[in-house]
Amino acid sequence: MRRGGVTPPLRFNMRNKILELLSGKKIDSQPAFSGLIHVTAEGLSSEGLVFHETHSDAHKMAKAAASTYKLSGLPSAVVPLDLYVEAEALGAEINFREDREFEFPQVKRAGLFRSAKDLATEIIVSTEILEKGRIKLVCDAIKLLKEDVGNNAVVGGMIPGPYTLLLLVADLKNMFIEMKREPQAVTDALFHLSSFLAQVGAAYRDAGADFITIHDMGGSPAFIGPAKFEQFALPAEKLLIEKLPKPRVLSVCGNVTKALSLLAQTGADAISLDQTVDLAAARLALKDTLLFGNLDPVETLYRGDSAKVAEAVLRAKEAGVDAIWPGCDLVIQTPIQDVGAMK
Repeated sequence: MRRGGVTPPLRFNMRNKILELLSGKKIDSQPAFSGLIHVTAEGLSSEGLVFHETHSDAHKMAKAAASTYKLSGLPSAVVPLDLYVEAEALGAEINFREDREFEFPQVKRAGLFRSAKDLATEIIVSTEILEKGRIKLVCDAIKLLKEDVGNNAVVGGMIPGPYTLLLLVADLKNMFIEMKREPQAVTDALFHLSSFLAQVGAAYRDAGADFITIHDMGGSPAFIGPAKFEQFALPAEKLLIEKLPKPRVLSVCGNVTKALSLLAQTGADAISLDQTVDLAAARLALKDTLLFGNLDPVETLYRGDSAKVAEAVLRAKEAGVDAIWPGCDLVIQTPIQDVGAMK
């Protein structure tokens, strides 16, 4: 049976090609897939799912993640479907937006830790921490995805970067003061979070994830500036990537064209960039790193049409990307035909 215009054998071959690409081998095409959140309203509807319920039920989470592949043929499925699993495991309260149909969760209460020093002393990084919050639930969802679509699509596990996680659990006013007055305390806290995130990423891989995406939205040099990125985020990202099993994809948002040389130092196997970045410059700077990107998730995929998507795919390929990715998480109302047009 054909779904999304692609036969199962072709999908199977594409999964193998993506795995070869992620392992560092040369392949004869530039595949389209994603390691970021790419569920759609149409996919949720096709499975009879309500979005806010998918965050706390492994079966619903897996069905939602697989639905995009089943409708569009895009050969990937990624969990979790929000960026707050690790913050929740550390004690943050999460608002799952039960009153909003297609809204992503939010952290209810900021400032869980009043200082970086508090964070480093109160969080005990051990295997026991993996039992907290929804980490085990996500591992269960990965196992279900592998059983459902794992022969035909790559399955990804997503974690935040250390700096992004720090933003979610720290008292931001105190944290920014500490960055000036006690920078080593902030660095220590970030290293602590790196060790925790490495454990989570390893658990996702053990559950069956084919690769891990580090979605460091808040730690992007476009947002904190190249100098602070080099001082704080970069060392923590390097440590996290060193501890994570391969393959590891680093996704950063914003125009990071001026910081590409710093991103090349992270040790990531692949770097995903968004639509604001000069891909030609990125290709030159990231000679030894796989380059993924950079379709605009809003103007091209959500508000565009299949023809506009095809044009953006061609531009990205001509700029030298190794794989076509959305520049960030999909808008949930993105038309499924536009997702399919990425292939």
